[in-house]
Amino acid sequence: MPGGGFSKLPNGSVVVALSLPSPLGDGRPARFLVHAANRARALTRLRNLGLRAVYLRGNAEPPTPDEITAVLHHPDGLLWRTQPGSAGGELWHPARVLLRERARAGE
Repeated sequence: MPGGGFSKLPNGSVVVALSLPSPLGDGRPARFLVHAANRARALTRLRNLGLRAVYLRGNAEPPTPDEITAVLHHPDGLLWRTQPGSAGGELWHPARVLLRERARAGE
């Protein structure tokens, strides 16, 4: 089961972090970060990317302060990367890269 959690910000919005299978299909886990008005909207943003079975149960793996900073400073507010322990030092990828890759695969 994917792990995840959320942090509520002082302005009322939330940052949701979820660990899911990598969208690259390589079997490694990936960490997704979403900034939204509430948890339901954050999960909807992920589902709109094609990650249909995305649910947040509990708050076992909330986003770290560094992850919160990363997603707040990104204009899209939706980032992902493979788990830090598995790739060491990989940068965050914007989610629109996933959309481009799916469009290319469909052509």
